[in-house]
Amino acid sequence: MCNEIRRRIALGQVRDDFSQIRIPLNFPEGLPNLAPLDSIRITDPAAIVKQGVEPKLVMRRWSWPGPNGKPVYNFRSEGRRFATGRCLIVADGFYEFTTPADPKAKRKHKWLFTKAGEEWFGIAGLVRPWGESEAFTMLTTEPGPDVAPYHSRQIAIIERAEWSRWLSPEPGAEELLRPLPAGSLTVEQLC
Repeated sequence: MCNEIRRRIALGQVRDDFSQIRIPLNFPEGLPNLAPLDSIRITDPAAIVKQGVEPKLVMRRWSWPGPNGKPVYNFRSEGRRFATGRCLIVADGFYEFTTPADPKAKRKHKWLFTKAGEEWFGIAGLVRPWGESEAFTMLTTEPGPDVAPYHSRQIAIIERAEWSRWLSPEPGAEELLRPLPAGSLTVEQLC
């Protein structure tokens, strides 16, 4: 499952792109420092846009402790309704890892997935209270053709035209949680 993302996009670009699709962003905790990061992992803070009448960009922890103490960093979306707590996770890439064919290889292959034709994208997420703050998890779905050769699940990426619908309290937005069609993602082997 996806346990590492990349975010090199600048805050101004995020704000401008939301503005272009007529979604004004609020920054209730001030403007976060979105320094470029090639590796954001479970328990790290990451930029998310929270659901609401006026969506809010905030920094939150990736994962909350599950009942068994293990972090909940991915969450299956099939058959579930998400009336509240929806968010978009700001990223420009995500990584998947595969086991090399050579049993003597010491490291897994690392693959970077980016959105074809877009500088960055929004991953469907769910945010919940955690301690004195909040934490988020990524929603997953069956893999699309671009991800299936690498993993049996895929994070749910919401198309830009649907960001407003996902971030609103509109019922039925769960239908947006689906695999991407072939050619939506580019894949690069890093190691």
